[in-house]
Amino acid sequence: MKLFYSRNPNPRLAVAVARHLAAEVEFEFASPFAPGQAERFRPLNPNLSLPILVEAGKSLWEADAIACRLSRAVQSDFWRMGDDEPDMVRWISWGKENFVRACDMVQFERGTKQRYGLGPIDQQLVEEGLSRFRTAAAILDMELSGRNWLVGDAVSHADFRMASFLPFNDAARLPLDDYPNICRWNDRLEEIDAWRDPFRGLDAPELPPVPER
Repeated sequence: MKLFYSRNPNPRLAVAVARHLAAEVEFEFASPFAPGQAERFRPLNPNLSLPILVEAGKSLWEADAIACRLSRAVQSDFWRMGDDEPDMVRWISWGKENFVRACDMVQFERGTKQRYGLGPIDQQLVEEGLSRFRTAAAILDMELSGRNWLVGDAVSHADFRMASFLPFNDAARLPLDDYPNICRWNDRLEEIDAWRDPFRGLDAPELPPVPER
């Protein structure tokens, strides 16, 4: 299997999963939107987005689908099966529509747009994202009270997916400190080597810096 990746949030998530699972994956840094690269990557993913997992001549895209495939490949319950699977899918679904979406909205304006010179920060979108974040974070913080992980007694892909934008909070500046249970949960994730530094030893150029404001 070969995993095409970059340092952006969803590719980072896929790399973290692969390394956490110690999956037998070849990693290749990629830039499908770079000049001359679209022709290579469009047959693998018509969206030209990363991550992309190639296996036996077939490609799989979307980080959650890749996490499912890698977990099955190594026979891990990181992607929960059986009675716990609906609960895990619930958190992935809710997260992407609520907590993760809010993080993404703010990080895109304060981080991605500034890194790549895509225009000024839209303060209205930042405020909308922060409002969504506060609503979702209050729910997540309450749900994390008295538990270490979202599903069962061990980390799962639900945790990785829910936290997928938090490693970029130096740019997003979301008010995480207002939510102590989220902070404790995030600290536990940071104790996992593959999550804290998924690119260690890989050829992974750093993201462009966010200009000082």
